[in-house]
Amino acid sequence: MPIRTPYLATDSVIECFNEMDEFEGIVLIERKNAPHGLALPGGFVDVGERVEDACRREMKEETGLDVKLQHLLGVYSDPERDPRFHSVSVVYVSRARGLPVGGDDAKTAHLFHFSRIPWEKLVFDHEKILRDYLEYKDRC
Repeated sequence: MPIRTPYLATDSVIECFNEMDEFEGIVLIERKNAPHGLALPGGFVDVGERVEDACRREMKEETGLDVKLQHLLGVYSDPERDPRFHSVSVVYVSRARGLPVGGDDAKTAHLFHFSRIPWEKLVFDHEKILRDYLEYKDRC
């Protein structure tokens, strides 16, 4: 019997700063594919790839940004987190300079200040992830 395991993914809350090191917002992408809506940038880890490398690769592909991983926010593994199949996501907080541009699976990419996050448009469990991130920011 073949081994069945969840799909392994990685996402990131990208904190974007301008050239004067002023915070501009976090990146959310508009998804090209179903489920449609806004999401954190991310994607699947390739066989033979480290999760950290996959995260940097996916951020570059979907936003055009070169990110510096700051720390691990958490591992999200609820079997219901993705309506397509069971996936586990390793989520990082990262930092970047510049403006995001949608690419690959991202139709568009946008910056949002914390007070303007469109909670009702988020897909998957990204509302939970962002609330965990905001709680983390409150503790810092």
